[in-house]
Parts: sequence; structure tokens; C-alpha cells
Amino acid sequence: MSSVLVVEDDRTLRRALRANFRNWDFDVAEAGSGEEALSMVSGSPPDLVVLDLSLPGIDGLETLRHLRTFTDVPVVVLTVRDALHDKVTALESGADDYVLKPFEPEELLARSRAHLRRAVANDRPSVVRAGDLEIDLAASRVTWQGTPVALTPTELRLLELLLANRGRLVTREQLLADVWGSHQPSYRTRVRVIMVHLRRKLHDDAARPRLIATEPGLGYRWIGDDDVLSS
Repeated sequence: MSSVLVVEDDRTLRRALRANFRNWDFDVAEAGSGEEALSMVSGSPPDLVVLDLSLPGIDGLETLRHLRTFTDVPVVVLTVRDALHDKVTALESGADDYVLKPFEPEELLARSRAHLRRAVANDRPSVVRAGDLEIDLAASRVTWQGTPVALTPTELRLLELLLANRGRLVTREQLLADVWGSHQPSYRTRVRVIMVHLRRKLHDDAARPRLIATEPGLGYRWIGDDDVLSS
């Protein structure tokens, strides 16, 4: 489960953002000022920061500049400032994205997850092996006993998400949001069907899993005993 720090002095909006991110299966921390945010990030870095620019005391831009002196955590700026100068300044100061208020929650989710995926991709090994299975994440190539395994883009995305969270539960809601960009219950059947196809292609048995374990009613977990071949 990814963690996010919401830095916003408007208590009502901060609570709304907290509720949204929790619904999206994030662990959420909150800060009402730049000073508080800096202290929290230095003590326990989150996976993502959502940062307002109009903060009391140290404003958002100054907070951003301080953050970039000690962390590369993705930062999504969330602000009413729509001037090109403000956007350019924020991006040049180290912001990864710039979202204007009012905003669509689903867009904020999509942008947040996109930056988290890039952050994970930068940290994870490019090639892993689990028994006779070899997965080259950088090349989007999978082989079984040296023979190429043809995965659909959706199957590959599911596999990448599981590998990015090795050993950790990936909930059905997270899969729905990250792969399909939707929380619609009707999509849950798609997850189950595609997971059946993915397991079959990876020569994994759902009854005696070696790679992907099912957590009934919750989601899935990568349990493959994989070795890093390169980074």
C-alpha cells in the first residue's frame, strides 16, 4: 500500500483529500504547513507528496525547494494558481506535476499513480527470475524455460504491479484503479478472468501457487522466490 502526505492548510479540503486517498487504498498523513511537512518527510518519507502552494509560514514553493535538498519523493502540486509563471517556477523547483483546483478526483488519482509507477520503476531491478520464469521489466519481455510468453498489455501491467509490490498485498481496488482507472464493481470479474489467464501462461497453479497467491476477498500477492539478475 502506497503512502501519501497531503500538505494543505484548508482543513475542509484536506479532509476531503484524506478521504479520497484512503478510498484509493493509500496510507494518508496530513500537514497544515510547510514546516510540518518538512519535519514529517524527513522523519518518515512517504511515497508521494500532494502539496498546496498557498501555505502559512513557509509557502509551497519554498517547501518544495527544501524537500528537493534531501528527497526525490514525487511531488504533485495542487493549487489555484493558474499563471504560466507559477507553473514553470514550480516545475523548475522540483515538482513532478501541477494540478489546478478545482480538480477531478479521478484525474488526481491517475496522475498520482503514474508518478508512483515511475518512482518504482527507477528503483526496481530490470530483470528477475523465479524458477524457470524470467521477466525483463525494462523490455516488457517474459520467458518460460527460454521460450517467450505472449502477454497482453493488461496481463503485463498486472504482473508489473505485483512485482512492484513483492510480498505485499495488492488489493482488488488497487488493481482496478491502477490498471483500468476504475473502481466499478463490474470490473472485478475482469480481474479474476485475466488473473486466471496470467497464471496459466506463467505455469502457476492457483491451488498450489508458487508465484501469485490469492488473498480471498482482498486481492493478490507475489510470492515468487525471485533472484535479481540486473538493475
